[in-house]
Amino acid sequence: MRRLSKLLCFVAGMLTAGVAHAGQAEQAYKRGDYATAFGLWNLRAKTGDAEAEDNLGTAYAKGHGVTQDYVQAAAWYRRAADQGDAQAEHNLGYVYDRGLGVKQDYAEAAIWYRKAADQGLAVSQTNLGLVYRDGRGVPQDYIQSAAWFRKAAEQGTAVAQYFLGLAYAKGLGVAQDYTEAVAWYRKAAEQGNALGEHDLGLVYAEGLGVTIDYVQAVSWFQKAADQGDAGGEYDLGLSYYKGLGVPLDYAEAVAWLRKSADQGYAKAENSLGVAYLDGHGVKQDTAQALILIRKAADQGDPTAKANLIRLEPPPKKA
Repeated sequence: MRRLSKLLCFVAGMLTAGVAHAGQAEQAYKRGDYATAFGLWNLRAKTGDAEAEDNLGTAYAKGHGVTQDYVQAAAWYRRAADQGDAQAEHNLGYVYDRGLGVKQDYAEAAIWYRKAADQGLAVSQTNLGLVYRDGRGVPQDYIQSAAWFRKAAEQGTAVAQYFLGLAYAKGLGVAQDYTEAVAWYRKAAEQGNALGEHDLGLVYAEGLGVTIDYVQAVSWFQKAADQGDAGGEYDLGLSYYKGLGVPLDYAEAVAWLRKSADQGYAKAENSLGVAYLDGHGVKQDTAQALILIRKAADQGDPTAKANLIRLEPPPKKA
């Protein structure tokens, strides 16, 4: 009995030490002392602690406390994932998805995302929704996609709320329903999700599921633009260019269109080109206009293509 008691005390001591190391490692990591955190996680990982193994994988992936090494990251994620750790399963799926430290394999990524998603991990549920939406590693299935977005959205995940709203707006995997779309966009936008803010602005601008309200539209475009969202910058610029929801102001319009165009947003490149063509908010410059409109056309923007044909008609046949 004494021998058993001593054994139990030893095990209890080991567990207590492990919890203490976990807390110390987390604190060290939060204060930016990555070397200390890495050392403590390494000690715990040697005992087969799945959480420590996953954290080591992340340290290697980010180069925190150790030289960045995606091969090592993937190896540690696998050790933890093989023990059923949901976060590690997600992380292993992510490195397969991106081809980081392993050969890119969408099917393998989907397998690991599903394992984590089945454990209720919202980020994996969101990624699995994207995998099914895009048919990446699995047959394209909008119904499955919307179902996984819903699971994550109902956990309060802003990006999943946005994608579920988008599914309702487009009728992908669910019946098209702009009222539902607006409701989910709003949930995402109210959490500061830039995509949700932008698309909530669009539904107000176009009167989809809500009454047209350009002032509301501009307020949401502004929020998205302030986060550097190219779509938000473009639509805010367009609002100033047309005087919708704000006073007409070509200079302000050009400033926002330029921010968006600098990110390669085709619609903004075209609109900025038109501003140069007309001399609105900038000095008229046909050469600069052609450069910008051509950039947009090269990305397949239909309006830019039409503008380019108008500005550069094809040579007549002899």
